[in-house]
Amino acid sequence: MLGGHALWSQALAAEAARTYSPTFLTADEYRFLDAACERILPDDHNGPGAHKLGVAEFIDRQLQTPYGHGDNWYMSGPFVEGPANLGYQLPFVPRDLYRKGITAADAYSKQQHGKLFADLPTDAQDAILTALEGGSVKLGEIPGRVFFEQLRTNTLEGAFADPIYGGNRGMGGWLMVGFPGARADFMDWVNQDGAAYPIGPVSISGETA
Repeated sequence: MLGGHALWSQALAAEAARTYSPTFLTADEYRFLDAACERILPDDHNGPGAHKLGVAEFIDRQLQTPYGHGDNWYMSGPFVEGPANLGYQLPFVPRDLYRKGITAADAYSKQQHGKLFADLPTDAQDAILTALEGGSVKLGEIPGRVFFEQLRTNTLEGAFADPIYGGNRGMGGWLMVGFPGARADFMDWVNQDGAAYPIGPVSISGETA
């Protein structure tokens, strides 16, 4: 049986090649996002990476929704730094967190390497993301760890959400992990001792792979 990467590459390369013009992020902000997401979920033997899956498109589109505006978030103060179990403690909704975080991350990249993040070699990009994850870099008003966790979470969401939301192009994320998607019934393949699901996934819109 072909692996998820081979299935996706043979059947869905055209979908991955389509272009997208961001509606919230600027061109440079979008370049940062696309590059950073790709380092978090890179293209390899397991399957397509964030770039081919359209993860940056997914995030840009989400930032235009009520989620991006934080409509369902409790945003009243006081805002104080505290342990992680207290939850999110910043006065920024997702769209503001991304705008401020990306601007500061690119400024840090230029300070350290003389180039924007998207223009760095992958090893330098990895070093910056590792520093953010570890909390050794603060992006202005935003702790690096908070920005990284937002980016990592949304990267995975974009890779494995239904394609109707802009990511998981061609259902490449689902093919990679053998997920059946929005099929109404797949109980015949439950508890099969790890046997691969034999039928390709289907999306909410009825797209199949």
